Amino acid sequence: MSDKYIAVIQAGGKGTRLQELTHNRIPKPMLEMNGKPMLEWQIEALVQYEIKDIIIIVGYLGEKIQEYFRDGSRWGVNISYIQEERPLGSAGALYYLKNKICKDILYIFGDIMFDIDWQRFIDFHNEKKALATLLVHPNSHPYDSDLVELDEDDKVVAFKPKSSERKEYFDNCVNGGIYIFKHGILDILDNESYSDLEKDILSMMVPKGQVYGYKSSEYVKDAGTPKRFNLVSEQQKKGIWQVKNLKNKQKCFFLDRDGTINIYKGLISNIDEFELEDNAAQAVREINNSGYLAIVVTNQPVVARGMCEYKTVNHIHRKMSTLLGEQGAYLDEIIFCPHHPDQGYLGENKAFKIKCTCRKPLTGMIDKMVRKYNIDKSQSFIIGDTTTDVQMGKNAGIKTVLVQTGQAGKDGKYDVCPDMEAKNLFDAVRKILSLGGEK
Repeated sequence: MSDKYIAVIQAGGKGTRLQELTHNRIPKPMLEMNGKPMLEWQIEALVQYEIKDIIIIVGYLGEKIQEYFRDGSRWGVNISYIQEERPLGSAGALYYLKNKICKDILYIFGDIMFDIDWQRFIDFHNEKKALATLLVHPNSHPYDSDLVELDEDDKVVAFKPKSSERKEYFDNCVNGGIYIFKHGILDILDNESYSDLEKDILSMMVPKGQVYGYKSSEYVKDAGTPKRFNLVSEQQKKGIWQVKNLKNKQKCFFLDRDGTINIYKGLISNIDEFELEDNAAQAVREINNSGYLAIVVTNQPVVARGMCEYKTVNHIHRKMSTLLGEQGAYLDEIIFCPHHPDQGYLGENKAFKIKCTCRKPLTGMIDKMVRKYNIDKSQSFIIGDTTTDVQMGKNAGIKTVLVQTGQAGKDGKYDVCPDMEAKNLFDAVRKILSLGGEK
């Protein structure tokens, strides 16, 4: 990997939001977190994947960065610098790389703390043949974050800046501040001028289908405010950064949707019918803070039955993500089965009237997530309100929890006993976490 990519770290900002911690005496990336500057954490994370060539863009008090890191030999890397004489925005200084490098670029903002499997990220970028790939993920504050809209192939179709007024429901899909660029992206920059990466460069490339979003559950957080800096610091102490790296096996809460996260109202085909269960957001927030993944797996035969279109289900899920996000909770993934095997329904969509491997209690949805997120099934749970959910868990080899909301196991489709019962989703999560994940 090391001979094909060069890492470029944008560390030139003044860091106005962190002034109460930096006191304008050091540049923001040099703020010490648990014994070392933020920038050093970044460099060490790159070294783990044998990324040896690093360029640091410096500006305000940039000499302090150069004095500390010098040529990088102390860390076993080669560091060089680009000095911004005046602020050039999030991308303007890339112009200076046009005749300086010939490798593809790993581009990182200097206040982003991360622990990711770079090889997975790079493999995705190469498979998509993208000119630019953004690492995107859900977070606990999507309402004040820049959002990214992806299509079914993970291609970026729009950017939604946090400054814009959002009246519609949205996917909780946030730009993580880490990118992979083909070298050719530098051709867009033809002079030394202020340039915003999203507005002036990536947005121009989106209509051409050249930009993709790599969705990851790994640890990638903005430490650019005092509150977030302290949170990220605490999470590093607890070992959460490393645990979330997808090279390590992940623990997961697989969650049913209807009757578990939202109030059961039969088959929901209208977005106005969707309403969260009490404490559902609090339960998901507990999962987010625990280090487990939170992944929804749900049968939605409304598509096959012709009650609504596929895109309507996605719209309902955007409402779910928005409502959870308003309360500081997020889902790492939402996956649903639109199929139904039985034909003969008035208005049915025959394209989805098939026998599939993803419809519960079959395990196709779980199997796909296990591969994507490197999930350890022996340390994972499924929580649902039906015997179908319990049977799915038994079939998949994961622990099962039946909640007393929704159908409360009275669907009677399967004669199975759950490993645990709980009053609701929040009660289930609390019981599991209080027992250290053991039944």
